[in-house]
Amino acid sequence: MTATEEALEVWIDQGLCTGDGICAQYAPDVFELDIDGLAYVKGADGELRKDDGSAVLVPTISLKDVTDSAAECPGECIHVRRRSDGVEVYGPDADPV
Repeated sequence: MTATEEALEVWIDQGLCTGDGICAQYAPDVFELDIDGLAYVKGADGELRKDDGSAVLVPTISLKDVTDSAAECPGECIHVRRRSDGVEVYGPDADPV
């Protein structure tokens, strides 16, 4: 089973966020810039998750946009991990392929 076949969740390390907003451009249904200029993940309910390390499920339809966001993020602050075991599969702490 590959990472794309498993449930994935994403979170942002706001301490590293540069506020460029690339993530919100790629996947506006998952990321949003807040009034503080930092990006946050948002749940299916549209509410921003502002607690440190808060993660949301990556919608299947948004998977490519979310992984592209992680790859392009200048702050290297977007982390995508498998929900089943917490292993990061995209982002700065993922093992290189």
